[in-house]
Amino acid sequence: MALPERSGEWITLAVVIKTQGRQGEVATELHTDVPDRFRADMELSALTKSGERRDVKIEELWPHKSFLVLKFQGIETINDAEPFIGAELQLPSSERANLEAGWTYLSDLIGCTVFDGGQEVGAIEDVQFGAGEAPLLVVSNKDGKAKLPYEIPFAEAFLEKLDLKQRQVRMKLPEGLLEVNAPLAKEEKEKRS
Repeated sequence: MALPERSGEWITLAVVIKTQGRQGEVATELHTDVPDRFRADMELSALTKSGERRDVKIEELWPHKSFLVLKFQGIETINDAEPFIGAELQLPSSERANLEAGWTYLSDLIGCTVFDGGQEVGAIEDVQFGAGEAPLLVVSNKDGKAKLPYEIPFAEAFLEKLDLKQRQVRMKLPEGLLEVNAPLAKEEKEKRS
């Protein structure tokens, strides 16, 4: 299994989705499966959509529906909280949690080469969430013919071997999965026109 994170010097633990309440609270979407990762008095770095970085300290927190609501010290109104919408709440990568055996950070997969039954598919460019239970690996097309990269579910059922030292993800994908978003042949384009 894998946990989401951004590669580089920072790890993203959550993203602010909206303001919540009138006292400057924000609703966040978690990007970590590590239990009890957040706590009162925890210091985070908020990377806003505009690229500005701002240090924040959690005053209070509680679950609400599918979100974790955070109240930051010094943020007292909805207007104070609005600039945080879309911000990534981050920690330095040196503070990332130790994982149990068999788990990996998804950011460690970026740049790895995906193989399907021994055939190279391409390199992982990104990891996306929200399209199902498994995150989607956004994989460049090795031969460059497809305009769009492949989107491959990172599901245990398809994973044969993960070798981060060799930067390889070996999978056994269902027949036809790669063809779903493959480019159309010239004849198919003409037929559809």
